[in-house]
Amino acid sequence: MKKDIEIPEVKDVYVAAVYELNEDYNTYDWNIYIINDNKAPIETVLIIAQGYSEKKMTSPMRKTVQMIPARGFAKIEYIDESVFGVDNFFTITYFLENKMYDKRFEIPRNAIDQDSTVTLPVMPNKGILAI
Repeated sequence: MKKDIEIPEVKDVYVAAVYELNEDYNTYDWNIYIINDNKAPIETVLIIAQGYSEKKMTSPMRKTVQMIPARGFAKIEYIDESVFGVDNFFTITYFLENKMYDKRFEIPRNAIDQDSTVTLPVMPNKGILAI
């Protein structure tokens, strides 16, 4: 039964937009990261990213990361400035200690801005945390 399914609360896992140097092109770009601030690794991390507004929708991006170590992070994707004007959603599903977790994170439209960056867990960079 549906009422018998336990859905644990996601804790200490974050999605963030980080402004950083792209050494290949010698430019600064925004990239999306998933951050694991747990004391154990998260495994089989499934990510679906999509942006949309009332008039515009991006194609969904799907990615799998096999494992993110404890207190570690992984780059999900580059995010182009052309999609800053839409709400960007990141659905993250993963396993932690043999339990499945799932959460939808959002970076609201026009929230990605260098002046709004904050200190991020685990990462040395500053960035914008998804809610």
